[in-house]
Amino acid sequence: MTEDARNPVRQMSYRDRADAENGFDELKNQWGWGGFTTQDIERCQTSARAVTLVHNWWSWYCRASMPEASMEAITGRALLLAAVGRATKRAGKTTLYLTAMHAAKTALMLLIANIRAPLSHVRTFAEQYPAADRWKTLLHYIVARIIPERRRKLLQTCALLPADCCLGSNEEK
Repeated sequence: MTEDARNPVRQMSYRDRADAENGFDELKNQWGWGGFTTQDIERCQTSARAVTLVHNWWSWYCRASMPEASMEAITGRALLLAAVGRATKRAGKTTLYLTAMHAAKTALMLLIANIRAPLSHVRTFAEQYPAADRWKTLLHYIVARIIPERRRKLLQTCALLPADCCLGSNEEK
């Protein structure tokens, strides 16, 4: 193995690149983004926007369930959609009961519990907010679990500076 390949920064760079390429591959192959073309540009754009919107919602749902890593669509969808749900209403409150139907029931229940945490956070802290602010609260909670606070502050302060401004040795100061 070369010295360059052992470098953890270089390894992370390759993983990040693969993650970025994987997103495009998933959109094309798993979400059907590459499968519709027509001479009617309006229908093409509407279909592409619908696929993108659903993909974005699904990505946030998956990151809520497993904030430490991205999930592949081909495996994540099969796992996270493998439950039968029943909604009950009582005293103005809707409760959703899920029955796991997947062989990896224990892992699935852990992922569902992880999804419940941000939803409970929104219900506790943002129940009276307008819908857009509830979404913002939900996404902020998920991002906070993905990116540590220190790194988020660095990203905010470096937003207008060169791309490598926050990656130097001064980061630990």
